[in-house]
Amino acid sequence: MAAHLQPEAVPTAELGGPALRAFFKLAEHWDLRISDQRKLLGDPPESTFYKWKRQQEGSLSRDVLERISYLLGIYKDLQILFTDAKQADAWVHKPNTAPLFGGGSAMQRMLSGNVADLYVVRQYLDAQRGW
Repeated sequence: MAAHLQPEAVPTAELGGPALRAFFKLAEHWDLRISDQRKLLGDPPESTFYKWKRQQEGSLSRDVLERISYLLGIYKDLQILFTDAKQADAWVHKPNTAPLFGGGSAMQRMLSGNVADLYVVRQYLDAQRGW
């Protein structure tokens, strides 16, 4: 592929602060426990997690940025699908009969620790929106 056709890489240092601030705001909306927040971020060491939480800044790996991106997409999809913000935020914790969730909640699926589970929840909600 020609160099001019490759996407320009944005340094993760520039994305870390905004991504972390958005994630911790989302964690408040979803009423997430610290252990759940860490799991959704890929289980960073406790010291790293608390530094991120305290400073709301930091250099993030591609994996952590990808995870936050999926979570923000899920949040956005829910805000579009539900007219009531509280209902949208509660959806992630409610049992779901869709085959993807097997009667469990979307949060249970997302807490598996695999980034792929964040992806499939996002994909499911995109499909619900008609995307």
